[in-house]
Amino acid sequence: MNLLIDIGNTNLHWAQQDAAGLGPMTGVRHGQGLPLDLLAAWEALDPPRRVLVGNVGGADLGQTVARAVGAYWGLEAQFAVTRRDCLGLRVAYAQPTRLGVDRWLALLGALGRGAAAALVVDVGTAATFDVLAPAGRHLGGLILPGLTMMRDSLFAGTHIPSGEPESADEPWATDTGAAVATGSLHALAALAERLHQRLWDRLSGSVGVGSAPPPALLITGGDGPRIAPLIARPLELVPELVLCGLARLASTPPLTP
Repeated sequence: MNLLIDIGNTNLHWAQQDAAGLGPMTGVRHGQGLPLDLLAAWEALDPPRRVLVGNVGGADLGQTVARAVGAYWGLEAQFAVTRRDCLGLRVAYAQPTRLGVDRWLALLGALGRGAAAALVVDVGTAATFDVLAPAGRHLGGLILPGLTMMRDSLFAGTHIPSGEPESADEPWATDTGAAVATGSLHALAALAERLHQRLWDRLSGSVGVGSAPPPALLITGGDGPRIAPLIARPLELVPELVLCGLARLASTPPLTP
């Protein structure tokens, strides 16, 4: 059994992987530490064979996780590092390590799900959009503030009162605070639609207009379920997509800590 850990900016998720595949994902808000309920859950786990970690939550938290892994199971946590070429994926960045490891793992996870071409949208503390073309070619991506950061930045710079969306079924709100909240949802959903269409147009143009099948649209991240209902095209919600990428890495030789 392998233990797979995804350390995000706000949350930490983990799952076990065995011969049957990836088990259920569990998550907690980490607050730059390891909450007691997480430690209790890890104490109850069967000892893993390997522990693979994707970390964008900072070096200090990564070291805390590594110490916990050593204390519980006497293992050295193996931290994923973005590589230019790995498991059929080729990164577009001239300096691959500048691509966040969470984005890289999500792309590996998308390939592992059989996506020939895809737009991968991760809506968490930040919102990231990555474009995957056939043959595992990463074309690049975009980064925006996530929902909370987008709203907080507007509230911090104005006297607009805060509010929550009144209804995801309406494209507008009838209160100023709710208008900000609803606007942030629609902004990310609209960008997902726009980039998905741009990718589809590009693929169709490369093989003859109208002949390319639509690329997959994969939504992950804690706020993914909030924008998904606003996207007017087929999509898949895959909360565990980063862990799916780690699961694929488990088939490779041990990572350099």
